[in-house]
Amino acid sequence: MSTLKAPLTPRDHVLGPLTAPVTMVEYGDYECPHCAAAHPIVNLVLEHFGNNIRFVFRHFPLSQIHPHAEAAAESAEFCGSSGRFWEMHDGIYENQDQLGLPLLLTLVSALGLSEAAVREALVNGTYLPKVKSDFIGGVRSGVNGTPTFFINGRRHDGSFAFSDLVHSVKENMQIRMPV
Repeated sequence: MSTLKAPLTPRDHVLGPLTAPVTMVEYGDYECPHCAAAHPIVNLVLEHFGNNIRFVFRHFPLSQIHPHAEAAAESAEFCGSSGRFWEMHDGIYENQDQLGLPLLLTLVSALGLSEAAVREALVNGTYLPKVKSDFIGGVRSGVNGTPTFFINGRRHDGSFAFSDLVHSVKENMQIRMPV
């Protein structure tokens, strides 16, 4: 069974309390249809477990097959630098069928952030090192597709169906592993 090789850092985007007994890490791609399908299920799992779970999202853009994924990840990081990562994250997945620069600029603007600044960040690759760091951490951890989940540091090899994720989280509440 694969384990998470890249430990959590302050650069990670985290939902939920640091004291939660279970940490679920997702490696995702904003243009992946499976990740978009998993997005509302992950939200249900988080709601189901409340303060007993924390969630971390890491970028794993499969750029060769998803040409907009890397720019979407960089745009989410741009928003994250203003404390708006999760709003951008949700906006991208909720509008994945329109993914491209016009959508990214619209979402950035709707969050009250500068379209010109995100354009400049994309041109300069300002947030590309964070995206690439997430990707490399995923590769080292055995991620070879998206979405890939790790629960308390162990790869979840089941589906992203609600029942499978809930079962895996419950199992890991019994076995707490540091991440």
